[in-house]
Amino acid sequence: MTTQPATTSTNSSNFFARFAGKVTAWSGTTAAFCLALGTVLVWAITGPLFQYSETWQLVINTGTTIITFLMVFLIQRAQNKDSLVLHLKLNELLAAHKGASNRLINAQDFSEEEINLLHEYFCLLADKAKQDHDLGRTHSIEEAEENHQEKRRAHR
Repeated sequence: MTTQPATTSTNSSNFFARFAGKVTAWSGTTAAFCLALGTVLVWAITGPLFQYSETWQLVINTGTTIITFLMVFLIQRAQNKDSLVLHLKLNELLAAHKGASNRLINAQDFSEEEINLLHEYFCLLADKAKQDHDLGRTHSIEEAEENHQEKRRAHR
């Protein structure tokens, strides 16, 4: 059985992804800033020519509003992709590292309550490490507690 070619929606999605990536990358360049600055300067210089009319003001207001509105979505899309890629890389590191706790894989999908609970967990872990005077010794709360108890028994 042969594989079907990519669907039109996939092609258009890929096109949009490439387009959004290029526009987002370009919008952060010096050339983009110079173009925006030049546009504002041309608009300001033409003010006396149009007697600073409401139409003259409306042109810049409408133009900047439309561009800002569209750029918010393009930049957010790029940010979402970058964030997902970063999470995937971190998940790979967690999964590959023998001593790392796998509980944090896909932590970006946790609820706010779960994230706060994990924050408390790591605060407790940091406190245990401070008591042990060795920040890199343990990697889980269970091991930290066990090491802490062993040290207490040894000091008695």
